[in-house]
Amino acid sequence: MAGQQFQYDDSGNTFFYFLTSFVGLIVIPATYYLWPRDQNAEQLRLKSLRRVHGRCLWYRLRLMKSQQSIVPTLKKAALLFGWAVFLLLAYKVSKLDREYQEYNPYEVLNLDPGASLSEIKKQYRVLSLKFHPDKGGDEATFMRIAKAYAALTNEQSRQNWEMYGNPDGPGATSFGIALPAWIVDQKNSMLVLLVYGLAFMVILPVVVGTWWYRSIRYSGDQILINTTQLFMHFMYKTPNMNMKRLAMVLTAAFEFDPRSNKEATIRPTDNIEVPQLIRELGNINVKKKEPPFCYPYSLKARVLVLAHLARMDVSEELEEDQRFVVRKSPALLQEMINVGCQLTMMANSRGGFHAPRLVTIENCMKLTQMTVQGLQESKSPLLQLPHFEEEHLRYCISKKYKVRSLQDLVSLKDSDRRSMLRFLGEEKYDEVMAVLGSFPHITMDTKLQVLDDEDSNNITAGSIVTVTVTLTRKRMADMFEKEQESTPCPGDEAANTEEAQGESSKAKTKVWQNKSKGAKKTAKSKKKKLTKKKATSAPAKTKQANGNVAGNVSAGKEEEDEASDKGSESDEGEANKDSPSERDDDSDKQSDTEVDEMAGDDEEEWEALQQSIQRRERALLETKSKVTHPVYSLYFPEEKQEWWWLYIADRRDQTLVSMPYHVCTLKDTEEVELKFPAPSKTGNYQYSVILRSDSYLGLDQIKPLKLEVHEAKAMLDNHPQWDIPDTEEEDEEQEDSDGIEESEDDDEDND
Repeated sequence: MAGQQFQYDDSGNTFFYFLTSFVGLIVIPATYYLWPRDQNAEQLRLKSLRRVHGRCLWYRLRLMKSQQSIVPTLKKAALLFGWAVFLLLAYKVSKLDREYQEYNPYEVLNLDPGASLSEIKKQYRVLSLKFHPDKGGDEATFMRIAKAYAALTNEQSRQNWEMYGNPDGPGATSFGIALPAWIVDQKNSMLVLLVYGLAFMVILPVVVGTWWYRSIRYSGDQILINTTQLFMHFMYKTPNMNMKRLAMVLTAAFEFDPRSNKEATIRPTDNIEVPQLIRELGNINVKKKEPPFCYPYSLKARVLVLAHLARMDVSEELEEDQRFVVRKSPALLQEMINVGCQLTMMANSRGGFHAPRLVTIENCMKLTQMTVQGLQESKSPLLQLPHFEEEHLRYCISKKYKVRSLQDLVSLKDSDRRSMLRFLGEEKYDEVMAVLGSFPHITMDTKLQVLDDEDSNNITAGSIVTVTVTLTRKRMADMFEKEQESTPCPGDEAANTEEAQGESSKAKTKVWQNKSKGAKKTAKSKKKKLTKKKATSAPAKTKQANGNVAGNVSAGKEEEDEASDKGSESDEGEANKDSPSERDDDSDKQSDTEVDEMAGDDEEEWEALQQSIQRRERALLETKSKVTHPVYSLYFPEEKQEWWWLYIADRRDQTLVSMPYHVCTLKDTEEVELKFPAPSKTGNYQYSVILRSDSYLGLDQIKPLKLEVHEAKAMLDNHPQWDIPDTEEEDEEQEDSDGIEESEDDDEDND
């Protein structure tokens, strides 16, 4: 009876198979994930950005890092070494002899399969004379030859070979273990046990525990939990927070404390350099003893942030620390906005405390813009451009140009712009125009509706209102082209003015046509006076061409009165001519057309609803890249992408209506849905849809949103479809009884 046999690899051959597979499982995925990306592609990308972003701090740091970094070289060397080991093991395995081969007696006797018995005996005789021990041959080889001869000539041996693959019959099942035999040797048992214990009882728990205790200290946005709790405490304590207080709370984050973050450092030279910066900055609330604002790490971080906003020069040692603090600030300010939104939702649902004011959340957004651009709150947005200094602003804000924002600079004619920026040379002017042309120009379209409702345009008290905002991004350079195209030629100015006057007169007539019926009655009562004034109609027309509303209105009234009188008379005549049957047919046709129009409107609304649902489902499943457009920032130490905040607010009550949505995927066009509950009281409400950049100053947009809230429809207790008349119930019972009687009659007939 066959048994089982476990064998370790005494020769070490099968261990190479295991080792080759193990190294391959490590090297192949590591190459896919860790091999440095194409440096040439990165260099080409940086080269394409050089014309616009060449003066940015992050661009210069990126170039220095790509030239000085040896990390990609080390990664390549390690991966190449791994591949060399893998290929060497694969070559070693390919040269190993096969220990487990299928037994074939024809191969032992050097015969073709299916050879005849006479050929087998002849070949055995030849090999016996050659390998027999008495003839000086090898005994082991002769034993294999004899076994093969017996397997092909002996009937029992042949059956065993055909059934079990062995002339001797079934043998023990052998399981090979691809580990060297010395691992289970008694002499090495203590060493092997020590290695296993060290690997699985010490190293593995330490690595997993270290990773776990580090990860639980951070939130999903990689912000320390203690920092989030700190922000929540101070925003709850101070709902209305000005910019100076906000900077103090920001720099008190535990990310800047060396005890909580190893990246933060406190240097011995800080005791000399930080007080010097404090004297240069002026009043920054140094004497405030409220913890943690009085701690050294918080004071240092605050001084470095304020020095960055003032664009002050610092020492090389402090410059490294300043870059670390500035790099961390946008993410921390985003966390402050999230905390403010959470407190607002808690205050709206539970009550009992004051939610953070709208000005506090907007100050967080403003401080993010200031940090990215390295500008103070009171400074001009024009200082975001290269080669612009404080002394140059007097040319822009003069009475002749009155340029105070980026939009004002874009709207200037090219000749006026060149004249105003005459302090710049030709090369610098071209650079300023290239940078200004790369700035974003956002077009914002809003659509107000109530989804999943019969009348989506009717907003009732307490309903969920959806504001669909479509954002379209273009470059400021496109606005330059539009300005040039829209600039009129001198010869066409007169024609344009005449067309404008004609359009204005038409518009005024249309406005007058929307007057109420009371105005028509007063016009009829004054008809005699108007006819008397016909003689003076010529000067009235000239006044009308110059924009005189009174003449236009009087002439328009007279014409409309006459037209309405004629129309009424003709309508009466036609009505007398039509017979009652014809009028009934017309009313039926009109009702049919109205029903068809209503059905068409319902189908359009249903299709629009289905499209919006499909769009939302695609947005949930689709993962968009957060790489949009690089921000032009002269003093920010890291490449940043253009992101935006979009929200609805009540600026009169200084409250948030919808929570700020962080738009991180706006490349060309993006559609965002903002939802909020309608007020519980009926009336007209004035809200604002606000779009704020997290990178640029002066590009924010505010669009009014008017909300007319109606009273909600009363719920019907007894819907008509459930009102079943008694006669119908009796008819159904009668039908059921008739059916039972018919079935009984059928059964009797069958019997």
